[in-house]
Parts: sequence; C-alpha cells; structure tokens
Amino acid sequence: MDINFELYKVFYYVAYKKSFSAAANKLFISQSAVSQAIRQLEQKLDCSLFFRNTKRVKLTHEGHALYTYIEQAFNFIKSGEKRLEDMNSLVSGEIKIGASDTICKYYLMPYFKIFNEKYPGIKIKVTNRTSSKCIELLKNGSVDFSVVNIPLTKELPQLEFRATQAVQDVFIAGSTYAHLKSKELHLKDLEKLPLLVLEKNTITRDYFDSMLNSYDVQINPDVELGSIDVLVDMARIGLGIAFVPDFCAQSIHENDIFKLNIKEDVPQRHMGVVTHKNIPLSVAASKFLEMLV
Repeated sequence: MDINFELYKVFYYVAYKKSFSAAANKLFISQSAVSQAIRQLEQKLDCSLFFRNTKRVKLTHEGHALYTYIEQAFNFIKSGEKRLEDMNSLVSGEIKIGASDTICKYYLMPYFKIFNEKYPGIKIKVTNRTSSKCIELLKNGSVDFSVVNIPLTKELPQLEFRATQAVQDVFIAGSTYAHLKSKELHLKDLEKLPLLVLEKNTITRDYFDSMLNSYDVQINPDVELGSIDVLVDMARIGLGIAFVPDFCAQSIHENDIFKLNIKEDVPQRHMGVVTHKNIPLSVAASKFLEMLV
C-alpha cells in the first residue's frame, strides 16, 4: 500500500491535538487542507478514522489502532532527530580510530584525555592493528580514520594522507653494549651485531629495510616481533641493538639503555592521519582531527 507520509503526519497531529484546527496551526496549513488530507487517507485505508460529531474529534476503533503505531513511528523519528542534534552538538556520538599500540601509547593518549574532558559524551573506540592493517580497516569502512606510520609502500588514490608529526628513528642498546656508548658507528657495523627489529610486512620494517639497502647494508635480524615496547625491553636486558622511534626510547637517559651514535644520516619520517575521500566524517571525528592536523 503506497500512501504519502504527509497524510500520516496530518493524521498524527489531528489525533494528538484532538482538533482539526489545532493540527492546521501546528502544520501551518489551512483547516480545509487538513480535512482533505484525512478524507484522502480514509479513502486509501477504506475506513473511518475519526468521529466528527463533537467539538473535539475522537478516534474511531480503527483510528485508535492506527494511531498506536503512527505514534510510535513519530516518536522514533523525534528520537532520531534528537540523536542527530546531540551528535552534531557533540553531546553524544562515537569515533572509530585505527592505530597501532605504539601510536596510541606514545602519540594519541594525550589527545584522548583532552577530547574526553571536553566531550565526555563521545565514545572513542580504537582498533589496534599495524599501520598496514589500519589502512585496510579504513578502506572497508570499519574506522572513521587511521593514524599510521608513513611513507606507505603503495599509492592509494581513494585515501587522503596528512602528516602530523615527524618521527626520528634511533638505534638503542643496553648496558651489555656499554663499550659502544662513546664510539661513532657506521651502519655497516650493524652487520656484525645482533639486531632487534619489527616483523616484516609493517611500514616501519619496510622503511628500515629500505634505509639499510640505500647504504648497501645487509643484515640478518636476531629477533623480529610485533611490539616496539618489547624491542626496547629486549635491548635493555642486553639481547641486541633495537631500531625504534625515538619517542619510544624514553629511558635513553637512564644508565641501562642508551642511543647509539650512528655516523650516517637516518632520515626522518612521519606519522599521519589517513581518511577516505568517499566517506564523510562525523562531526565528532572531524572535531578530533582538528586537534591532530
């Protein structure tokens, strides 16, 4: 049955106000237009909806049955409008972010705190994956945006990248290698040392391999794993030399861990925000991004 929603709207307000004239005032239309709409709806439904022999209209049995459902529908619509109003005013809502454990811990955590204090009704849902997998989450619409390590190894025209913070990678070691502390080392010297690096198929590892290849350095890592924090801990207890972002090596000023002095230049890279060009951001997600970029 194909019935214009506007007819149900007129019916709702006549039943709610118990008056044709009050409904007309609410809808900013004439009383005759209200009467015509009700007659049209009754014809389509093949039943009478109102008793009209009193000053205030009264629902028939069929009209009351219909109003029970129409009232629910309008309440849902009003709730939906209120929900959107709250979301647009940042009273409520949700942000879905893709980011690695490392980026969450060392970069995003202060922003989470600031945003939560300012907009406590907004839920922040973070999916922790490697940067490469966070890109996939964004491509399939599972997150609003991702915060990742760049550069990426391939072009993705449907995505937009914005750099947010420079990252300087460093080589660190624990007290077991204290004899290297005052030495100037070449990257080539790393071929003779046990290396602790991130696992393959991560953006940081791809960058590391590319950087060493550019200096014709061939390495065979002793440890490959998925956690930067564990690499730092392994370096601290003397298992080898770890390659990590400098912001992760917060203990380099302590006696048990130090930064190696490498002669060659280790180029800076960046962290960045990635958004999908074809998926509009919510008001809440846009507001969070304003803090980052």
